[in-house]
Amino acid sequence: MHLERHSIESVGWLRAAVLGANDGIVSTASLVLGVASANPNPSAILLAGIAGLVAGAMSMATGEYVSVSSQSDTENAALAQEKKELETDYQGEVQELTSLYMQRGLEPALASQVAQQLMMKDALDAHAREELGLTGTNSAQPLQAAIFSAGSFSAGAVLPVIIAWLTPTSLISLFIILSTLFSLAVLGYISSVVSKANPLRAIIRITFWSTMAMVLSMGIGHLAGQSLF
Repeated sequence: MHLERHSIESVGWLRAAVLGANDGIVSTASLVLGVASANPNPSAILLAGIAGLVAGAMSMATGEYVSVSSQSDTENAALAQEKKELETDYQGEVQELTSLYMQRGLEPALASQVAQQLMMKDALDAHAREELGLTGTNSAQPLQAAIFSAGSFSAGAVLPVIIAWLTPTSLISLFIILSTLFSLAVLGYISSVVSKANPLRAIIRITFWSTMAMVLSMGIGHLAGQSLF
């Protein structure tokens, strides 16, 4: 048996992992840098980092849960409609599936034979897969998505918090910038390897925009610090 594995199979979880970890690193690092630029008080800086980690993780989990739940509701409604159509017009659904296979290039006789055999095994599954694009592996799972998003965000956000906790106040900004850029470069490289993309392009893309976010946060924090303190 010849089995092939393609990078496209990793796109779903890879995108979520990279997005969550990148968001965790960048948003928490930017928050810590902004507070450090406004008020270089060690307690305030560490508190900002911890608050950013907790709030960000909860926000990611909640947003992902609500979003995927909406997708799940849509999928369930579509499946319920298909089930009803199969009960009321089975032959019409056979013709519909036959037409789908004909559009893909099968001869009419073969398309009809394939449609009937698949529907004899599991009619709803056949229509869910071919007509709606739904399978057991890609159907919406809200709780799993929420936990995964919160976990990946926290994994990224914990780095700036640890740096803020262990580093002397005068070096916090420098150490956070360097550690953030290094970790983002590693993250970009890992994502490029898994997706078989260009490593340099992935690293430049992720570090450039993250650097912009940190610079803007420091600038705004500095201006706010001058106005408030």
